[in-house]
Amino acid sequence: MSILSPRLAAFAIACALSGSCAAFAADTQETPTSTALGDFDTAKSLVDSQKYDKALPVLRQLDQKSPSNPDVLNLIGFSLRKTGKMDEALDYYTRALALNPQHRGANEYLGELYLEMKQPEKARERLAVLGQTCGDCEEFEDLSAQIDRYAAR
Repeated sequence: MSILSPRLAAFAIACALSGSCAAFAADTQETPTSTALGDFDTAKSLVDSQKYDKALPVLRQLDQKSPSNPDVLNLIGFSLRKTGKMDEALDYYTRALALNPQHRGANEYLGELYLEMKQPEKARERLAVLGQTCGDCEEFEDLSAQIDRYAAR
């Protein structure tokens, strides 16, 4: 068991309480360094700015440094999906969910991928998981709205 610095411990507590920073959850095998935290923040910022091609190399490096990290795998899947690489995205979402079946982001984004692949029944399965995992959370609401839009077409 690793001893965390006070700053990293505070970050870990904030992540645990918010449920949105599982990138460095206790399940990971190594304690994140400040560099890894910075790399994740950089990658997340690039994804948020829709710079997926620039985010992917950073995310792949993070995956090498800290394999089996569902948040990193989820963001790789998201970036791949947004760049049109559906099969690769499916693989990364599946890997993220194998590590954390209740990962809200991976369930939402996998559901969106299924809609893009014209498989609404599988998207509804992801919605059901979100319903059980977080109830009426943002990810549930977003995927539900996407499914409704898909059905209305």
